[in-house]
Amino acid sequence: MTPRPTPGSAAESAVTAPAPGATQRLHLAAAGVSVVLDVTEGRIPALLHWGADLGMLGAAGLDAVCTASIEPVPHNAVDVPVRVGILPQQSDGWIGRQGLTGSRPDGSGWAPRLATQSISVDGTPLRAAHAETGAALVRFELADEELGLAVALEVELLPTGLLRQRATLTNTAASPYALEELTLTVPVPGDADELLDFAGRWGKERTPQRSTFTVGTHLRENRRGRTGADSAHVLHAGRPGIGFRQGEVWGVHTAFSGNHRHLAEQINTGDRLLGGGALLVPGEVALGEDEKYTSPWLYASYGEGLDAVASRFHRHLRGREHHVSTDRPVTLNVWEAVYFAHDLDTLTALADHAADLGVERFVLDDGWFGSRRDDTRGLGDWVVSADVWPDGLGPLVDHVTGLGMEFGLWFEPEMVSEDSDAARAHPEWIMSPSADRLPLPSRHQQVLNLSIPEAFEHVKTQMSAVLDAYDIGYIKWDHNRDLLEAATRSTGRAAVHEQTLAAYALMDALKRDHPGLEIESCSSGGARADLAVLERTDRVWVSDCIDPLERQQMNRWTAQLLPLELMGSHIASGASHSTGRLHSLDFRAASALFGHLGIEWDLTQADAEEITALRGWIRLYKDRRALLFTGDLVRADRGDSPLWLHGVVSPQRDRALFTLAAVGRSDRSQHDRLRFPGLDPESLYRIRPLPSEARTSSLIPPRWIQLAEEAAEDGGLLVPGSVLTVSGLAAPLLDPEQALLIDITRAEVS
Repeated sequence: MTPRPTPGSAAESAVTAPAPGATQRLHLAAAGVSVVLDVTEGRIPALLHWGADLGMLGAAGLDAVCTASIEPVPHNAVDVPVRVGILPQQSDGWIGRQGLTGSRPDGSGWAPRLATQSISVDGTPLRAAHAETGAALVRFELADEELGLAVALEVELLPTGLLRQRATLTNTAASPYALEELTLTVPVPGDADELLDFAGRWGKERTPQRSTFTVGTHLRENRRGRTGADSAHVLHAGRPGIGFRQGEVWGVHTAFSGNHRHLAEQINTGDRLLGGGALLVPGEVALGEDEKYTSPWLYASYGEGLDAVASRFHRHLRGREHHVSTDRPVTLNVWEAVYFAHDLDTLTALADHAADLGVERFVLDDGWFGSRRDDTRGLGDWVVSADVWPDGLGPLVDHVTGLGMEFGLWFEPEMVSEDSDAARAHPEWIMSPSADRLPLPSRHQQVLNLSIPEAFEHVKTQMSAVLDAYDIGYIKWDHNRDLLEAATRSTGRAAVHEQTLAAYALMDALKRDHPGLEIESCSSGGARADLAVLERTDRVWVSDCIDPLERQQMNRWTAQLLPLELMGSHIASGASHSTGRLHSLDFRAASALFGHLGIEWDLTQADAEEITALRGWIRLYKDRRALLFTGDLVRADRGDSPLWLHGVVSPQRDRALFTLAAVGRSDRSQHDRLRFPGLDPESLYRIRPLPSEARTSSLIPPRWIQLAEEAAEDGGLLVPGSVLTVSGLAAPLLDPEQALLIDITRAEVS
């Protein structure tokens, strides 16, 4: 693609500041995505195109895009064509949901008419009527001087083609301004008739749900005070039949870990928007003169198919300076092995077994502190229990690190038990509407108000003391209840938003003071998985349910936002603790392999055959983790087939690893052929199934499997890429809840 000229280059004809109310237009492009922004006569900026690349437009072409977007004026409407801004407002004739909602004590200020005062691109004032550039950050300064409101609107196209937006509202008047909502939007075309987002619950996060984009608002509001197991995750709109590899798709994600919303809205004109922002409780944000509020980033991803949408998120995360290494350590978490029964001899024996297998990180879970012998007490007292650990954690930490493993520790910093020293000494630190009215308990716990400086300092000091005393490289940061009636007790004022920001600040402070510390975002499993918490954490615990059948779905869809290296994915014991199902070790391990691999199992109870098999799976993971955590996630469109095929293909398309998982049983004796997405149809590949104990219901396997096994010493069966990607291979008849790994490498052609 031809590079775009940068603002200030010879491509700009004007060098003086534009006159007030001038029309200015911008075209940004990166990674196959074009964004056209228009400020017509100083009005609020509008996003007139966000989608497929438009190529070099020039001034005339850019004007043509904007002219072509002007709609006719229908009967019984305002007398000018309605133009919907990024921050929709009623003063522009928009009759849908308003982007900015609020008022002053006398009831005024509720109908802003924001206008653009200035535009800058990557910090340089835009002094031209037209500009074309590549990835860039555009900042619009908006104001309604009569109402005393100013908005700095940032619109950024990232090098990955990911678009993001946020706004900072300033109250410039002496009278306070009560903010109710600040929601940003992006347009989608009128034939994007299908919506796809997610629901779920504890133990079954990221359950996909599809609906039709109709007149009205598809509104997903999360009022849990955390992202939520039932969060929308990514809200998509697309052509009917949205698939992994087909169909244009537009998706948005609100990057905030507290109360938030996603929405898809269509009004009777046919205009369609996707949007999102924080969800503010009444009275939560009241701005005095010159005070500011900044919205979360709203991320927007466009692509041909869901894999392309996911890929932009993955590449963005992988491109960060602080992103994790591809050498993600094999982790043992001891929760399902010992629960609260902490004992030095038991835990050192577990560590010995883990180190012998090749485990690289050992995590001690809940129960090491204060009076915490069960889940009814002790939260908020982050001091090592002298009863359970009379010599402190040192003997265990030293044993673990002496075996060459990193030591990790569980905390739940935002929570407090009523039966705790912290709550007894400072009951005012518990979030509640008043001193005599506590919220209903959940898991026998309440929320510690981190927006109170003294409470924040208490937790930070106690956690830092533990991190300073021992060689701890990893924190499992849990959050096991929703925030109900979450207020500062002394005022009765809601503090949900402040609590989220305080949690971010605590994470930031601990990381700043303890360089190299990794944090896992665990929240009753996967109830805090968003791009804001991932600016501070290095892993998300996808779910407390490690049943591999359930994890097939949850991992499949968590990956719509997160790359595999940020998804905690563990091999559990044979009988699932959360569902009671029994699964083979091969199915458990194959399901866990496509993520940051760990083990959640009392290894002292594993027999010799299981230990040998586990050792092999850990070797396989270590050999393939560079591929898994740098390659492109690909998922095959297979309709309603119970055989799910997904994999990772290297950026050079010379190496791939796929898994074929049977998540159910078909009513047909044969299945559709396997087509392997992401490979190069012009290349020649060697393909081989990896050794497996997977059961099948066929008398004779597909012929290609037999030939591949016979050619294993040569690296596998030679197959043209076009056969793998287009015509496909006969599918084996796997029994339910079985999986087969398929290794593919490009053949050397002499």
